[in-house]
Amino acid sequence: MARGRKVPRRDCFTAGVLQGPVFDQKSGKRMVNPFTFLQEVRAEANKVTWPSRRETMITTGLVILMVLFASLFFVLVDSALRFLVGLLLRVGQ
Repeated sequence: MARGRKVPRRDCFTAGVLQGPVFDQKSGKRMVNPFTFLQEVRAEANKVTWPSRRETMITTGLVILMVLFASLFFVLVDSALRFLVGLLLRVGQ
């Protein structure tokens, strides 16, 4: 056995009583009780610093503004490239 490598226990259940941590057979990761999982999710969600309504509105406005600028930029670049390609194709005739 490799040093430091954890091997999943295969004898987790004895007479229907949980003896130790349960491991997923495919990934080898420890499976968590759904109740414990929900408790951990709630604890992590409580650690999050949520933005205020004002911060959310400002960020949303900036995202919309950047999308408008980016779309305008790509329309202009596309039009310029289309014009240049049209000129090049007419020169070859």
